[in-house]
Amino acid sequence: MDLIIAIFSLIVLLFSVIIHELAHGYVAYSLGDPTAKYEGRLTLNPLKHLDFFGSIILPLLLFISQSPILVGWAKPVPVNPYNFKDQKWGTLKVSIAGPATNFLIAIIFSIFVRLLNAQQQLFFISPQQAAFFTELLGIVAIYNFLWGLFNLVPIPPLDGSWILFRFLPQRFEKFKMFIQQYGLFILIFFIFFGGLSGLSFIAQLFYSLIVGTPLGLL
Repeated sequence: MDLIIAIFSLIVLLFSVIIHELAHGYVAYSLGDPTAKYEGRLTLNPLKHLDFFGSIILPLLLFISQSPILVGWAKPVPVNPYNFKDQKWGTLKVSIAGPATNFLIAIIFSIFVRLLNAQQQLFFISPQQAAFFTELLGIVAIYNFLWGLFNLVPIPPLDGSWILFRFLPQRFEKFKMFIQQYGLFILIFFIFFGGLSGLSFIAQLFYSLIVGTPLGLL
């Protein structure tokens, strides 16, 4: 059963990051930028989105090290902000679209779990089956909460960095250049030295607030 849950978690992570990138691409397209469409990135085909380190190496390292938390990222969807009809806020809208989509998925699946817990008899399933389905739905919810939160961390290449740069005063240009240059190293340090623990606690808290009970995965 643990192996099934682990494999399911990896699948959830993969498609969560893909949907995240699709959200960026579709919002950019709605704002007048067809770059992602022309490069074939507005698709659910995983091969179009896989990043060697973020989608394969990092999740496997976390999996092998028996980390209770798996994170990663896909190749960023190509965006040309000069095509945006909204030049002032277009980049910000595209940046927010990914995490917002993950939060929406997480909320929907959390509500499903709450309904399943409250109305098991309506689904004609046993308590054991309900517990199993609750765990699977809960994994989708919590990982999407976690993925949304993770991407709001203001470290490149995550979306939070683009949101930060949008509001960062000009006098912090040197800081911006520094964090862009060393962002990946800072992010790896953040991942492997405790940063995910705080995010997983918040993800579990969000889940518990909607469902009423913790899942205890993270």
